[in-house]
Amino acid sequence: MPLRALIFDVDGTLADTERDAHRVAFNRAFAEMSLPFRWDVPTYGHYLKVTGGKERLRAFLNDHPQLPQLSDADIASIHRQKTGHYVEMMNAGLLPLRPGVERLLNAARDHGLLLAIATTTTPANVESLLKSTLGAEAPQRFHTIGAGDIVPHKKPAPDIYTHVLGQLGLSAADCLAIEDSANGLQSACGAGLATVITQTEYTQGQDFSAALRVLDHLGEKASPAQVLQGRSAGERVIVDIPTLREWWAESREH
Repeated sequence: MPLRALIFDVDGTLADTERDAHRVAFNRAFAEMSLPFRWDVPTYGHYLKVTGGKERLRAFLNDHPQLPQLSDADIASIHRQKTGHYVEMMNAGLLPLRPGVERLLNAARDHGLLLAIATTTTPANVESLLKSTLGAEAPQRFHTIGAGDIVPHKKPAPDIYTHVLGQLGLSAADCLAIEDSANGLQSACGAGLATVITQTEYTQGQDFSAALRVLDHLGEKASPAQVLQGRSAGERVIVDIPTLREWWAESREH
C-alpha cells in the first residue's frame, strides 16, 4: 500500500509558536489577572515538557508553592484569556510558517495525499494560525483536525493520533507523522506511526532515537534542510513527497 496521509503537529511543527506567541500570550493573561509572575524564555522552555497549556500552568504552580495556588476554574479562565491573546496575534499575521511547510502542504495536495492535524493546542489556536498564514479556507485543506481536549489524555499518550487515524479511516501503516518534540514523537509512535522530526530551539537535544529522520526544518530551494539524525545524517535535503515516501518505506522494512 502507498503512503496515503500526512499528519502534522502544530506548535513547533507548522510554526515556531511556543516562544514568541504562546509564551507572550500567557504573560499577557497573567498581567491581566495581576499575578506575580511571568514566564521568561528558559522557564517556558522547561515547562514545555508538560503538554497542554492548562496542565503546564498547573505544573508550574505545583513547583512554586510560594505563589498563589489557583483553582482549576481560575486556570481555565486564564487559559481562555491566553487563547484570546494568541488568536489576536495570529490574526495580526505576526508569525510565519516554518520553512518548507506551505510548500509541502501544497505538494501533498497535488499528490493526492490526505492531510490531518494532531495537536494538544485548542481548535481556536489551530484555526487562527492556519487562516493567518494560509488564508481563510486553510482549515478545509485538512481532512480532520484533532485538537485540544477532544481526547482524555494528551501527548505523550497516543490518544490524539489514535483519534485522528479513526477520523481518517486509515491504519497507522498508511500514514506518516511530522512532529517537533519528544512528547509528540512518543505519542505518534505509541499509535504506530512512522515519524519525521523537525526540531526547534526548544526541542533540540531531546531523545529522537525512534524517529525516521530528524531535521532542522523541511527545507526550501534557497535553504535546504539538514538531516541531523537518521540514515542520511549530514545530508542537505528539500523534503518533498517522493523523499517522504522513501523514508516511510524504510519503516515498512521492519
